[in-house]
Amino acid sequence: MEKGGYGKKGGYGKGWGKERKPPPGLPEDFVVDETARITGIVETYYKWHGYGFIKPETPGAVPNDKIFVHWSSIQTNDRFPFLMKDQAVEFNMVKWTEGMGETKIQTLRAKQVTMPGGAPIAVQDDLDSEKKTFVGGQILRYTGHLKFYNPSKGFGYVTLDAGFKLDEPVPTELKVEDSEVNAGGQRPKTKLENIKVEFGIVKNRRGQFLAYNMTLPGGHPLTKENVEHKQVLGDQTYQGVISFYNWQQGWGFVVPSDPTALPDAVTEKLAQMAADTKAKGKTVQHEHGLYFSRADVQPTCKAAKDLAVTFTLYTDDKGAGACEIKSVAPE
Repeated sequence: MEKGGYGKKGGYGKGWGKERKPPPGLPEDFVVDETARITGIVETYYKWHGYGFIKPETPGAVPNDKIFVHWSSIQTNDRFPFLMKDQAVEFNMVKWTEGMGETKIQTLRAKQVTMPGGAPIAVQDDLDSEKKTFVGGQILRYTGHLKFYNPSKGFGYVTLDAGFKLDEPVPTELKVEDSEVNAGGQRPKTKLENIKVEFGIVKNRRGQFLAYNMTLPGGHPLTKENVEHKQVLGDQTYQGVISFYNWQQGWGFVVPSDPTALPDAVTEKLAQMAADTKAKGKTVQHEHGLYFSRADVQPTCKAAKDLAVTFTLYTDDKGAGACEIKSVAPE
């Protein structure tokens, strides 16, 4: 599921023209074949805002001859998803509702954006080799400790392990920017601190040394699942109801219909979560509640309070949760 809309971060906010006009609405009789693959050229892409526009190869295929693309629709092997101006791509189209109330309109978005032929987007390494100055080479890796990374500020700091012989005066503490936090083809969204990492080192035009392509040891992406050691507990499904959902932040709780059917490992995790909450002087709002995020919800399911769902279970360092969440079809 995607975030972002007109006037929201990741949508038609910054970068949408000088007057920030809304996108053109679709004619009521406009038909979209969501299974069709369409080719086009990237007209513009605002890397740091996470969106851009694609011009379809066939004139008149979409209103105004351009279609909006959000970073979360880019299928990529790059550590930081983005597109380049004049790049050839292939994609599906879907209808998308923008705005609320009287400003509500239907528009189009590009989905499943790939290279022509379906290969994942892969531009970052080649671009880096042309524009970046590396300490020891692009593929050389160093180890260290991530002090912190703050996604809202877009940077963090790592300390370099002792013992490396370097030809340049690299400091022991290096800044890491959001585009160098390898989150497995997604933009980094999780606060991180006190983690062992590995990375390359680059020198910018001002002579500053920065961390490059930071990952977990072994090259594993710094995804929330990897960092928190998420483990899905088989494929058994359970039934329950969403007791709470914050659609703006994309998280909530599912209460199982039969808590006694949960595995012991999950029950123990839930008890520990409740004890930790009480120890902080807080009230446990969702008894037997299993945490979930937007990424745990299947695309065909629209999460909402009191929605009956099926789900599988997982545990991680923070407790237990629900994933593979699907709405229960009405009888």
